[in-house]
Amino acid sequence: MFIYNISLNKTKAVKWLFTGIAIVLICLFIFAAYRIYKEGTKNSCQPTVDVIEITNTNYTNVLKEVHDNLSKYIGKKIKFSGYIYRVSDFKDSQFVLARDMVISSDLKTLIVGFLCNYKDAKKYETNTWVEIVGTITKGNYHEEVPVIEVNQIKQITKPAEKYVYPPDDSFVPTINLF
Repeated sequence: MFIYNISLNKTKAVKWLFTGIAIVLICLFIFAAYRIYKEGTKNSCQPTVDVIEITNTNYTNVLKEVHDNLSKYIGKKIKFSGYIYRVSDFKDSQFVLARDMVISSDLKTLIVGFLCNYKDAKKYETNTWVEIVGTITKGNYHEEVPVIEVNQIKQITKPAEKYVYPPDDSFVPTINLF
């Protein structure tokens, strides 16, 4: 059997402990300063989105968000697809870029979409599927509504999944990314 007799000098132990803690804190400070400097050399700390892209999964969530908070979105670019829908009191330059939103289990639908303004809108027949890129503005159609000023438009084939679904509570607005 071995017996060890260890003598502990409390003063030296405290000095070693504080020295170790100081070294760890200095390393953490240097690492944090480096990360802050590295992030500061980028254009922005947050990612930016040049164009809001609407898909089947976020279609009605974005539609609702823009309608509810129009002032936050004025001047933002938006890209999405749908079919051209018109009603009798539209001007020649107006149409709704629409999708069919399923509202019941037996596939009853409701037409939803953004009112769009495009000088050559008459070139596209009703029910033609197109993809647009445009700028969100404030307009008036029986009340204040978002209007997409179309910058680019191209005809597309009807997608396999033409339906969209009602907004859900899981949607997180992307406006903070601009």
